[in-house]
Amino acid sequence: MSVSLVVLLVIAILVGLLLTRMPVWIALAISGSVGLLVLRDTTFVTRTLASTSFEQTSTFSLTIIPMFILLGIFAVRARIAEQVFTVARRAIRKLPGGLGIATVAACAGFAAVSGSSIGTAATMSKLSIGEMRKAGYPVSLAGALVAVAGTLGAMIPPSLFLVLYAILTGESIGRMLAAGIVPGVLSALSYAMYILIKTRKMTLVTADSASSDLSGRLNSEISESRSRQKSSSLPWRGVFRLAIIFAIIMGGIYSGIFTATESAAIGATFALFMVVLEYRRDGLREIGAQLGEALKETAKTTSMVFAIIVGSGILSLFFVVARVPQSVANSLTSLELPDWLILALLLALLIPLGMALESISILVITVPLIYPVATEMGFDGIWLGILIVKLIEIGMVTPPVGINCFVVAGAAKIRTSDVFRGVWPFVVLEILMIVFFFAFPDVVLWLPSLVD
Repeated sequence: MSVSLVVLLVIAILVGLLLTRMPVWIALAISGSVGLLVLRDTTFVTRTLASTSFEQTSTFSLTIIPMFILLGIFAVRARIAEQVFTVARRAIRKLPGGLGIATVAACAGFAAVSGSSIGTAATMSKLSIGEMRKAGYPVSLAGALVAVAGTLGAMIPPSLFLVLYAILTGESIGRMLAAGIVPGVLSALSYAMYILIKTRKMTLVTADSASSDLSGRLNSEISESRSRQKSSSLPWRGVFRLAIIFAIIMGGIYSGIFTATESAAIGATFALFMVVLEYRRDGLREIGAQLGEALKETAKTTSMVFAIIVGSGILSLFFVVARVPQSVANSLTSLELPDWLILALLLALLIPLGMALESISILVITVPLIYPVATEMGFDGIWLGILIVKLIEIGMVTPPVGINCFVVAGAAKIRTSDVFRGVWPFVVLEILMIVFFFAFPDVVLWLPSLVD
C-alpha cells in the first residue's frame, strides 16, 4: 500500500472514530497506531506505544499546564468572574448596550486568570444572560455574545491553547503568552463596538417597552438596586485580585524574575489564598470542600489534556514516519504560488475542521503539519500560533460542534439553535481580525519581541 493511501486510511479512521464520539485521545492513538503498523511492523508499534507515553509527558515544561488549570479553577471558586462582572456593569452602565459591553469586559478579565474558554463561557452564561434577557436583549444576541466572548480564554494569557502550541512547536511559552495580549484585547474591543452599534438600533427592544428613549433603555439594563449602589460597596476585591494574578504571570515573565512555569505556580498559590479569603467566614469545612472540589476538577482536566498529548504524539510520529509535512510542503511549493497565499490556504482549512472537530484535537493534529511548512517558508512561529488559535476560536462557536455554544445553551437553559443563529456576525468580525493580523504581523509580534 502506498504512503498516500495509508495517510488517507489513517485520516478516515480518525474522523470515523471521532464521529462515534470516542474519546479524542483514544481516537488519535488508534489511528496513529494503525498507520505505524501498516508502514512499519508490530515491534516498532509496541515499542512506540511503550515509550511515547513517557516521552510526551516527562517534559518539565508541561508542568505549567496543571498549574494554569488549577489557577483557573481556583479563580472560579473565588467568584472573581461574578465580582468583575458586577463592577463592569456598574462602570459601563451609561453606554448604549452597557450590559453587553460589561459582559465582554468581564469575559476578558476572567479569561486573564482562568485560561479556559469553556470555563469562561459557562461561568459568564450563569451571570449575564439572564440579566441581558431581562434588559430586552434578544436571546440569540445574549447567548452568542457570551459564547464568542468566552473564546477570549483561548487567546488572553494564561491560555491553555497558547501553552500547548508552544510545547508542540518548541516556541518560547513566555513569548507565546505575551503575543496573545494585544490580539485578545483588540478582539474584545471589536465585540464591544459591535454591541455598541447593534444596540443603538434596538430602542424598542427593552425591558420596559413603554420607554423608548435612550435613558429608559439604559435604566432597563441596570436593575434599580444596582443603580443606587455606591462605588465603595462594589466588590472591587475581584478586580484587585485579578490584577495581581495577571501581574504575577505576565509581569514575572516580562521582567525575567520568573519563568513561565514559576509564574503559573505562584499565580496558582495566590489563587489558593483568594479562595481561603473568600470563604473564611464560612468556616474551615467550607474552605476544605471548595479546595477539594477544585483539586478534583484540576485532576480530571489535567488527565484529559495529558491523554490528548499522548495520543497526538502517536499520531504525530506517524506523520513524521510517513513524511507528511515534507510532502505537503513540496506539493504546495510546486504550485508556484506566493508563500503568503500558500499559508493562507493552509490556515483556511482550519475553519471547516473547526466545524467538525473538537478544538484541542484540531490544535494537536494540524500544528505538526502546518508549523514546519510555515517556518520553512520563513514565517514567524509566534505569529503563526496566534493565527491558528484565532481560527480555532471560530471553530469553538460554529456548528455542528461549536462547543462554546453548547456550553452556553446548557448553562443558561436556552436553545442551542438560538445561540448558533446569533454567532454569525461575530464570526465575520473574527475573520476580519484574522485578516488584519495576517496583513500586519507587527501588531502581534511587537510585545513578545520585548520578552527575553
